[in-house]
Amino acid sequence: MTRDVRELDGAWRRFQSHAYPSPSADLAEYVARYWAVSWDYEEPYRQLIVPYPNVHLTFRDGVARVQGVVPGHQIKVLHGRGQVFGVAFRPGRFRPFLRVPVSSITGRTIDARQIFPGDPPDPPDVPAVEDFLRAHRPAPDPQSDRAAHAVDRIIADPAITRVATLAHHLGTNVRTLQRLFADHVGIGPKWVIRRYRLHEVTERLATGTPIDWPALATDLGYADQAHFTRDFKSMFGESPTHYAERY
Repeated sequence: MTRDVRELDGAWRRFQSHAYPSPSADLAEYVARYWAVSWDYEEPYRQLIVPYPNVHLTFRDGVARVQGVVPGHQIKVLHGRGQVFGVAFRPGRFRPFLRVPVSSITGRTIDARQIFPGDPPDPPDVPAVEDFLRAHRPAPDPQSDRAAHAVDRIIADPAITRVATLAHHLGTNVRTLQRLFADHVGIGPKWVIRRYRLHEVTERLATGTPIDWPALATDLGYADQAHFTRDFKSMFGESPTHYAERY
């Protein structure tokens, strides 16, 4: 994949602006963060978007959409002027809004009115969007609590590299955990574990510390470096060594 040179060394900041407001306390149970992006490009820009296990609600040009978890990286082409306001839901917390398994929208984008009836806030800003979410606030769901806790455990514990280890920590079994993640997260626990462990790889690369790639692959629970490289490329659009050379 050819990466846009304008993304290197922070050059994109001349063409884009980003903001990440935090949710109010009463919505923090459901919302990980809000995000607002605006851009102005004379020439089309290929924006790399790396995946996380979040469902997003976006508002753009008076239209609201819901995007399920995307298993791999995406390229969005930005051209001209535009802006988007988004809600990133905490992994495991969108199922009460959706009322059907979150895996049913994995890799899909749907009209938000299928889930949130009525007109979306226009213009969308934090106060208006929060009022919109409060109007559709779902009833408590203990299974949603379990799923969110499982993801939080993955994030907090770098030693978790296998689903069996996570299941042991949570006092359950692998099959039950897989069903919970399909229903409430939208993607399997193995994917979520590897996503957050690969995030730690990019943090190591950012320090400039030399990396022993075969040893790192083993530390992350991979059978060999080839499997590690395949997963990294799926997430980030290029091999880890190429990523390291560019950054």
